[in-house]
Amino acid sequence: MNLLPKSCQEFGSVDYWEKFFQQRGRRAFEWYGSYLELCGVLHKYIKPREKVLVIGCGNSELSEQLYDVGYQDIVNIDISEVVIKQMKERNASRRPQMSFLKMDMTQMEFPDASFQVVLDKGTLDAVLTDEEEKTLHQVDRMLAEVGRVLQVGGRYLCISLAQAHILKKAVGHFSREGWMVRVHQVANSQDQVLEAEPRFSLPVFAFIMTKFRPVPGSALQIFELCAQEQGKPVRLESAERLAEAVRERQQYAWLCSQLYRKAGLGSVSLDLCDGDTGEPRYTLHVVDSPTVKPSRDNHFAIFIIPQGRETEWLFGMEEGRKQLAASAGFRRLITVALHRGQRYEGMDSIQAELSARVMELAPAGMPAQQQVPFLSVGGDIGVRTVQHQDCSPLSGSYVVEDVQGDDKHYFRRLIFLSNRNVVQSEARLLKDVSHRAQKKRKKDRKKQRPADTPEDLPTAPGQSIDKSYLCCEHHKAMIAGLALLRNPELLLETPLALLVVGLGGGSLPLFVHDHFPKSCIDAVEIDPSMLEVATRWFGFSQSDRMKVHIADGLDYITSLAGREAWPHYSVVVFDVDSKDPTLGMSCPPPAFVDQPFLQKVKSILTPEEACSCHLASSALDPFRVSGCPDLLGPWTC
Repeated sequence: MNLLPKSCQEFGSVDYWEKFFQQRGRRAFEWYGSYLELCGVLHKYIKPREKVLVIGCGNSELSEQLYDVGYQDIVNIDISEVVIKQMKERNASRRPQMSFLKMDMTQMEFPDASFQVVLDKGTLDAVLTDEEEKTLHQVDRMLAEVGRVLQVGGRYLCISLAQAHILKKAVGHFSREGWMVRVHQVANSQDQVLEAEPRFSLPVFAFIMTKFRPVPGSALQIFELCAQEQGKPVRLESAERLAEAVRERQQYAWLCSQLYRKAGLGSVSLDLCDGDTGEPRYTLHVVDSPTVKPSRDNHFAIFIIPQGRETEWLFGMEEGRKQLAASAGFRRLITVALHRGQRYEGMDSIQAELSARVMELAPAGMPAQQQVPFLSVGGDIGVRTVQHQDCSPLSGSYVVEDVQGDDKHYFRRLIFLSNRNVVQSEARLLKDVSHRAQKKRKKDRKKQRPADTPEDLPTAPGQSIDKSYLCCEHHKAMIAGLALLRNPELLLETPLALLVVGLGGGSLPLFVHDHFPKSCIDAVEIDPSMLEVATRWFGFSQSDRMKVHIADGLDYITSLAGREAWPHYSVVVFDVDSKDPTLGMSCPPPAFVDQPFLQKVKSILTPEEACSCHLASSALDPFRVSGCPDLLGPWTC
């Protein structure tokens, strides 16, 4: 039996609903969930002794179940004479105090301020089918009547899918009237889904519009979102931001439904935010392994990435995560990265916090009551301490943080938050400092101090940085490449003029300065903030053999190329990234390997060593360089 309308406009037709309930019969039709799914929100916002008006009641059992648990002052109205007759007959003896009236909600016959609550389960959605003038006029009359029959302090509870045009209309109307607007997500229980009834992939929301007494000249508007049934409402600055937050919840629900129905959707990642602040707290990556044969115990697992290790290839890159999932042997593995700036008490508290959320991402076919394992490296959530955070006009927001590596050493890192999974600079901390840090952390935990307090480790760089250790693999390759200049034994005895474009934390020029006593280094850094970071946090200092020039590396080399008398370099190193994250080749930026610029680089190299110069980069693209055949051959890249 097909009860669907021929067009959405029929939802507003009396004839359609008369035919619907005649064909449907007495069997209840529960739009947007049953009483058990909605009772948490309803009991939160309706008091048992309040007078409640249910508009567009249909043959839903919601009113009856509210009545049975103590809400007995309930009036129900509907435009369908058929359904009102059915409901009167069904409740006459069992619920004598509850009334059912045939009435048009756009022209209600009740006096002003007759009710403390108006309850609407799907009625606004059924009426507001489009944004044509006739429809909007009808909805305006409906909402105006709702406002008229409610007392000051009363509430309009509207259960809705919160589609964009409905949210815009309802929120816009009541906020202009000076009402408080709260949108509350309803938790649907998948265990209560009946296969016989069509269900929605989108989540169900409850609008709670609270009527305030009009204040002449007041422009105060209150918008709140409560994304969890027991969570605190989050205050939002505008109706637009509220709509955006609702849309994010809808996209998440749609993603969950897609992940449940089928595996192998490709790369899927999402952020889970703090319910109180709205700030990202966890980043989840969903990885399916279609080659894994299903068994009872290998459907689903969660892998907690230790703090500070999310930048490693195994955890930070899609191919690495696929390898991790295949090695773990689960059909679906979700990796969870912990955000800096958030506080985590330990693995048990993270597991308790995530259990409900991650189960929404479980694959189909998982046995009921299946235990989902939480995995990690050594069962530890790792250690990360933010030492310094600032914002540079050139590099954007950045942090300096200390993390514990897999070898129990501690490392100091510079991270640009525009690309938070890439380590810009890294240095190893001396062990005695690490031991002191561990003791201080234990003491701090007792005091319940925030995890990002700058005093967690000493800021005296000369006492904390292991300058003899190169953390970055590309820095090691650059140093090894110096052996191509001349006999390695002579490198320590003869002058070595080095130009490093890109300072970062200064680890590379500092290593050359300390290990090659005849070296003279010029470092070029475009961002003056990075010189301050390198000096304060990474043990860098200038000397008579090492100078830093604040300039654009392209301009600096171009200016030198035009000077005949300028001392030439034996080595030119590019250790610079692009500030444009949209570029596929980020290190160095493409301009550094264009043929005209490489000709300028060649001109500032010492003539006797021009055939064995060292052009180094953290990610030099050989295909870009190969476009310059006259510069290749004797060059070392």
